Amino acid sequence: MGIVPLAKALELAQEYDLDLVEVAATARPPVCKLMDYGKFKYESAMKAREARKNQAHTVIKEMKLRPKIDPHDYDTKKGHVVRFLKQGDKVKITIMFRGREQSRPELGYRLLQRLAEDVQDLGFVESNPKQDGRNMIMVLGPHKKKTEAMAEARQAQEARKADAKANPGKSQNAADAESVEDAESAEAPAEDAAEASAEA
Repeated sequence: MGIVPLAKALELAQEYDLDLVEVAATARPPVCKLMDYGKFKYESAMKAREARKNQAHTVIKEMKLRPKIDPHDYDTKKGHVVRFLKQGDKVKITIMFRGREQSRPELGYRLLQRLAEDVQDLGFVESNPKQDGRNMIMVLGPHKKKTEAMAEARQAQEARKADAKANPGKSQNAADAESVEDAESAEAPAEDAAEASAEA
């Protein structure tokens, strides 16, 4: 539009029902733009929100173990590590030694190696086991990036919502109950046939 006086620019803004917004105050002469400022602010906020949604925050989860851990406790802790790695988070594994256990660091090392092998399809050893006072520490990193894990989780959630919309009156419990009823009704004729042959 070129260089126009301020009064003329304000008049144009009123005529088109827009706002006169200064975009480069340091320029000589200052640069202004005719725009709907409310709409501009809203669109900027939506872009920032979308960027935050796709942004990945690197989180380091921690799991503490003892060298003489029970097999069931080990399975439970391993399950947590698997969940964290699937979510795209790093996991810091700490083996805590107490008393005489400190003279047997190889127990902790073997346990960490075993855990790393058990979850090798989901993560890799980012920091090898090292002794730190009474503790031995290892860090596992996920194969998947956090953003990929978040995208997969969103897709799974959308698929569940779509399935719920497709079958609105059918909850998961109802579906389970139906499958049990079908199995019982399939077993019933076989029992009747067995009773009839026994009577004969």
